[in-house]
Amino acid sequence: MGMDIKQIQDLIKFVAKSGVNEVSIEEQDFKITIKTTQEPTYVNANIPVAQQMQAPVAVAPAVAPVAAPAIAVEDHSNYITIKSPMIGTFYRSASPDKPNFANVGDEIATGQVLCIIEAMKLFNEIESEVSGKIVKVLVENSQPVEYDQPLFLVDPS
Repeated sequence: MGMDIKQIQDLIKFVAKSGVNEVSIEEQDFKITIKTTQEPTYVNANIPVAQQMQAPVAVAPAVAPVAAPAIAVEDHSNYITIKSPMIGTFYRSASPDKPNFANVGDEIATGQVLCIIEAMKLFNEIESEVSGKIVKVLVENSQPVEYDQPLFLVDPS
């Protein structure tokens, strides 16, 4: 019984990502406690600057071509993909008779619940880490999802 090493690794990744300080799971023959001491880190703002400083050569050619196909591709790249922090079943609403948490075209805010992922009979509300407008929902309701699978496409502008 118990959990295998992959599940434990996924759980640790999820705990680290979620900014929760401590998680304990107890079953009959098995107990795990994961503690993190870090503050939640939001590094999004620093990434482009660091990339520009390290690799100005790589940045210049990417900006240069102004051909139509490049614009179409670029347009997609400023969308943010919200990914699943765990393996489970994706639900767009709290129950079948309730409205969806988020629909295409909705303006969303950081901390807003976008969906529920049910894993081992636990219903985990997945909150947005970004604010913006939902462009696309990439998963069907009640479909199984993998760790890190894209769920929503958000236009942050």
